[in-house]
Amino acid sequence: MGLFDKLKEKMGKKATMDDMYLYSEKELDEYEAFIQENFGPFEKVLHEIVSPDIHLDIIIVPPTAEDNYYKLITMGMGAYSMNVPKDLKEYELEHAELVLYLPKYWNIESPDEKDYWPIRYLKILGRLPIEYDTWLGYGHTVHGNEEKEPFAENTELNSLLLVNACNLLYENLDLRLSSGKKINFYQLFPLYQEELEYKMEHSMEELLELFSDEDIVPILNIKRKNYCVS
Repeated sequence: MGLFDKLKEKMGKKATMDDMYLYSEKELDEYEAFIQENFGPFEKVLHEIVSPDIHLDIIIVPPTAEDNYYKLITMGMGAYSMNVPKDLKEYELEHAELVLYLPKYWNIESPDEKDYWPIRYLKILGRLPIEYDTWLGYGHTVHGNEEKEPFAENTELNSLLLVNACNLLYENLDLRLSSGKKINFYQLFPLYQEELEYKMEHSMEELLELFSDEDIVPILNIKRKNYCVS
């Protein structure tokens, strides 16, 4: 059974509050205030209808004159404590949320897969640590599907690299809630299959050194150059 089948099976099960990992009301207030301060004001939130383990919403910060692109931020993934290796415990990497930037012309409302896949994969990765009793963090990569096919018909990108998310001043983001939890923010950086293979053979740093300044920016470009194809 693959990742998608497992997630579908879990989503079909009725959960009780005892089965779920949720932010407290105070933690949610602190989280939303942090997002407003570091990403900008928002009104739109894609609320999850069925929540089998965490309640995973996606905040949509709209384009502005200063930041002319959409900012998508998960809200709920960090309520779960991921299974981080013991030798990394001192870094407090157990709690994380995900970030993805989309160009201003992106059709956020569309259910078509060519428009919806960024939202879909925010949701999939948000639950991956629970499903596989693992963790996600800086430098990790995830294939979009077991067949290594592109995310959608309008792009050849097929996998995701996690890098540290930054605020408007390009400072690394992390949030210390009053409850004591440290929430780490990671940005999803889509890759081509050849780029993923290069990263696995060399390193993330060596891969990113191949990129031009134009394409190293965090806003998704579904037609960008493949830096590992001659």
